[in-house]
Amino acid sequence: MEFLQAAHPWIAIATTLAVFLAIQFARRVSVDLLFLLALCFVTLTGIVSPQTAISGFASRAVIAISALLVVSAGLRKTGVLDWIGAKILGRATNERSALLRLTGPIVVSAAFVLNTALVAMMMPVLIDWCRQRNLSPSKLLLPLSYLTILGGVCTLIGTSTTLVVNEKLRDSVVIVENEIKDLESKIALATPADRPALEITLANREKLLPNVQPMGFFEISWVGVPCAIVGSLYMLVLGQRFLPGKRDIMELLGDQQREYLVEMMVQPECPLIDRTVEAAGLRNLHGLFLIEIDRDGDIITPVTPRDFVRAGDRLVFTGLVNTIVDLEKIPGLIPAADRTYEFHPESRVQRHLTEVVLSPSSPLIGTTVRKANFRQLYNAAVVAVHRNGQRLPNKIGNIELEVGDTLLLQTRTDFIAQHRNNRDFYLVSSVDDAEPRRHDRALLSGGLMILLILWLCLTSVFAGFEFAGGWGSPAIAALTIAGLMILTQCLSASEARGALDIQVIVTIAAALGLGNALWESGAAQMIAEGLVTTVGTNPFTLLVVIYLLTVVFTETITNTAVAALLLPIAVAIAQQSDMSPRPFIMAIAIGASMAFLTPIGYQTNLMVMGPGGYTPRDYLKSGIPLAVLIAITAITLIPRIWSF
Repeated sequence: MEFLQAAHPWIAIATTLAVFLAIQFARRVSVDLLFLLALCFVTLTGIVSPQTAISGFASRAVIAISALLVVSAGLRKTGVLDWIGAKILGRATNERSALLRLTGPIVVSAAFVLNTALVAMMMPVLIDWCRQRNLSPSKLLLPLSYLTILGGVCTLIGTSTTLVVNEKLRDSVVIVENEIKDLESKIALATPADRPALEITLANREKLLPNVQPMGFFEISWVGVPCAIVGSLYMLVLGQRFLPGKRDIMELLGDQQREYLVEMMVQPECPLIDRTVEAAGLRNLHGLFLIEIDRDGDIITPVTPRDFVRAGDRLVFTGLVNTIVDLEKIPGLIPAADRTYEFHPESRVQRHLTEVVLSPSSPLIGTTVRKANFRQLYNAAVVAVHRNGQRLPNKIGNIELEVGDTLLLQTRTDFIAQHRNNRDFYLVSSVDDAEPRRHDRALLSGGLMILLILWLCLTSVFAGFEFAGGWGSPAIAALTIAGLMILTQCLSASEARGALDIQVIVTIAAALGLGNALWESGAAQMIAEGLVTTVGTNPFTLLVVIYLLTVVFTETITNTAVAALLLPIAVAIAQQSDMSPRPFIMAIAIGASMAFLTPIGYQTNLMVMGPGGYTPRDYLKSGIPLAVLIAITAITLIPRIWSF
């Protein structure tokens, strides 16, 4: 038993190394499973107790991250992010002007919204904007990822990495406080000969305690904001030059896409009213063409950029299904083909877009769209019609349906299951990204987000007072707002559950447990001693080494796991060298957040890889200069703000 306990540090180190190697070479095994198995192994070998092992799943960091993902999903569901994206891009005409308009708002937003959620919400907005102008999204998507990473280190809640670091700091405070209590008890019972050594150790622990306190909400801003400014300037001046100009996937498909005829009615609350066609953004829509405006029977065709949009207008478009989905996301703009179309937001959330092809046996053949009674027959409404090779009349309500016509329908979620084998249709398929928006809840969800930001800003103030209770907890703040988002129907409970990224949550929770194993087994202390022996006790050299190690590990593993694993080592190095651990803690928080060199280094980099058509080489070309600039900025500022 004593032999096994003596081997605990080596088992913990070997397990951690095995996870690192498996991530590099066993690509088919998911990262969360590897960390989970490693956690089970160190628990079964007795390095950590079962309570300590599973504590990561109930940690404040995991709870806060989960709740923030739900809040972000609510902002997307209510169209707040669509509105923000449209406002940000404004009148930008090319990739450079778009990046110029994006930089400030995205960096600021990323400081308060988890960057993974922000990229998930902004990526479709940018792709749609590029599609409408026939521009390359590859010039904007990777800069979007980089800008959210840069903004994420401007506050405590911008990235999951700082939340994980803060959770480890809370654990460190508990450990140090327990050590102080034990030392005080030992000193009271110690002999005069043993007391001086114990008192020196006690003084060191008391000196350490203030330096391992959790970070304040804006503490990391002292370095994060300068890094964000430097990185943003790089992206604006040089960043896009290293990126490929890949064509949009829709453009590559070209004529293979089905062109629909769709008639949209302008409701009184539509924001496009009294704006010209060009100002409303309806002039140069990629894959969509406005062919006429029907204004109380007065037909305006051809439509010019100077024509105004009025309430009650019927706008007739011809175009691709993807861009018709984009039209549906504009509040106050509804399809006019079928009178039974759901245009009330509270009803529309129950419905989705589906494509069907009429079969020869369909009872709809020979009837018009207006008389087809889709609601009675299928509990669906016609949005648009496609007939291959023929130009359809502009009044699609009067189109006489034929065999092989493709209809775009607004259906309930169970439509596909009910009609997949229906003989009336050749094909039934769901349209991607066609979820309706709850525009009627936009102001409410935006207000809840502002409330959350204000609350989180005050948590660092509340945390210093015992009377604050749950008001001083970021996790409780995020949970409360997430619950209110669901309660006020900004999104449904099922959509909230779908917003949770289980892989990220399990990885963070298991990595926290593995970090505890490194600390409790003495492995962190052993690594620290070896590093100090190798590098020396020069504080600046140690800081550089820790920062570079953090960056290298982050680029090859995952940011939150690296933060959880390296933080105990950083604290141990500071103790071994009789220095304050605060600079090293901040180096890890910054270094583990700044992953620009590989797709797998940070989740947002991986998210944009497919839609942007990037290769690993693109990340290196664009990311190496940025990583060097950020490293110089961070390493220069950290020791000036937090002394050794």
